[in-house]
Amino acid sequence: MNYGFLRIAAATPEIRVGDCDYNKNKIIEQINLANGNGASLVVFPELCITGYTCGDLFLQKVLLDGAAEALLDIAGATAKLPIVSVVGVPIAVNGGLYNCGAVVYEGCVIALVPKMNIPNYSEFYEARHFSEGKDCQVIINGNSVPVCTNAVFRCKDFRDFTFGVELCEDLWVASSPSNMLTQNGANIILNLSASDEVIGKPRYRQALVEIQSAKLVCAYAYADAGVGESTTDMVFSGNNLIAENGTTLAQSQRYTTGVIYGDIDLQRIVSERRRVNTYVTQENATYFNFDLPVKGFDVARTFSKTPFVPNEKADVEARCKEILSIQSMGLATRIKNAHIKGAVVGLSGGLDSTLALIVAVHAFDYLGMDRQLITAVTMPCFGTTKRTKSNAEILAQAYGVHFMDIDITKAVNQHFMDIGQDSHVLDVTYENSQARERTQVLMDIANKIGGIVIGTGDLSELALGWATYNGDHMSMYAVNASVPKTLVRYITAYEAQRTSGELSNVLLDILDTPVSPELLPPTDGVISQKTEELVGPYELHDFFLYYLVRFGYTPSKIYYIAKMAFKGSYNDETIKKWLTVFVRRFFTQQFKRSCLPDGPKVGTVTLSPRGDFRMPSDVAVTMWLNDLEKQQ
Repeated sequence: MNYGFLRIAAATPEIRVGDCDYNKNKIIEQINLANGNGASLVVFPELCITGYTCGDLFLQKVLLDGAAEALLDIAGATAKLPIVSVVGVPIAVNGGLYNCGAVVYEGCVIALVPKMNIPNYSEFYEARHFSEGKDCQVIINGNSVPVCTNAVFRCKDFRDFTFGVELCEDLWVASSPSNMLTQNGANIILNLSASDEVIGKPRYRQALVEIQSAKLVCAYAYADAGVGESTTDMVFSGNNLIAENGTTLAQSQRYTTGVIYGDIDLQRIVSERRRVNTYVTQENATYFNFDLPVKGFDVARTFSKTPFVPNEKADVEARCKEILSIQSMGLATRIKNAHIKGAVVGLSGGLDSTLALIVAVHAFDYLGMDRQLITAVTMPCFGTTKRTKSNAEILAQAYGVHFMDIDITKAVNQHFMDIGQDSHVLDVTYENSQARERTQVLMDIANKIGGIVIGTGDLSELALGWATYNGDHMSMYAVNASVPKTLVRYITAYEAQRTSGELSNVLLDILDTPVSPELLPPTDGVISQKTEELVGPYELHDFFLYYLVRFGYTPSKIYYIAKMAFKGSYNDETIKKWLTVFVRRFFTQQFKRSCLPDGPKVGTVTLSPRGDFRMPSDVAVTMWLNDLEKQQ
């Protein structure tokens, strides 16, 4: 099973200008190479059969006839290969000449796609030889071939494998043919190009390809002319690119020849288009269907273990700064507009409540309000350790906020007596009673000072339902609601780096503290209840969450890519175990998310019932678990 992945290629052969026989052999070599490396689709540069720089030789019958013969030879030589090839060729049409991309498969030229935008400025003078393409039929050595300006090619065996073709300048204009082709179902756009090199152009070219792939939600393969083209007035570098939805997957080294590959995710493209309801779909194209067996191959694409976190350090710092700004501005706006006099944070000495306090401090500083109007409350009970209690107090003092230490042990024991709970039975009632008592204390303090309770729970906990209903699940503004646990760590580390002294030290110690709700008694003064031992590693759950919600991946596909991402960190059995836990909890705990308090969206994945994700609280999880259970 390929899970929607398809390997495509962009090739630049070394050519000789005007030598069609030589060029066709180089093209055939690269088609064989691409096929041998698992590609199902390969695109070549513009006019690669003749060379782009033939000048007035394009008006010579010898060259045009030789190009047509070479095209048919390429088709014949690759007839038995399970790969579709698109090569550049000049085609004589009645009294005119078209610059075409020829789509070749199973020994035939399926169709010719003509260039629509003919540049005739600066170093380009194509209008001297070529005409703007129009739909028609041409005869190539006795074979009738359609010339089609709006062609979309579809694979019968792999319905998401659809592509369209445009040529060089078509990408650079305001209204590209690819705009229409993608709206008519093309998930891949191939560009046959001959783009010369000038200072600054490579960076612009890459940006253009990335932006087009993002704007059209597609994969974009760009094949550029290179070594062998005439250098009389221009130099060509063979700058090949493969991008998917705004991200470059592969790029060739310039001034070289060869083939680059991109393992594109067609399911992801289709899912994203379906999600964005403003994506316009039409049925105005001419469709060409072909049969091609789905190839099995080892996906060479890489998947970050932390999809919520950028790869580069500078990008991480910028991301953390931006998220803190969004969180604090959301809270500041709520405080200002609701005329709130203060804020209350339940400070446990753990990561989430620490971030909530950081956000509150930033918001109050922005508003010019005294930090003493922030009340940080620690509420020790049966499971509280000296380390977390001490860190909570040190943190509050370091930030200069008002601090309260309220031991809730007596209140919880009284509650146990009231409801007939045996205090020696360490069950869910034993745990949740503490969480709900803490929430009651926070709410009542907020009422007393005319303030609001700031929620501490994060996105990862919401996804797993790892919160006590009407306990830590509830607040008056949930600042961490769309921040996953992996990012909570990075943001807290960012705050530690930008501060100093006692504040920085306590933040670092909090980062080093095991994640725990501290609802069960400690062992020898050490935290005994470690969340990740109970529900699984958060780095795994954040990975699962990202691909389930953001792209709608099936559990089986998530398992497939997780094995690649976490190879060497977790074995397959462990990944499947925790993915099963995640899927089951994600569906069965939806009722907690259906009544969440307000909170700011900071990224593309959020579970707010008023925002990006809506799901019935009583939905059945059976089909998703069955999908995963089939996997070995």
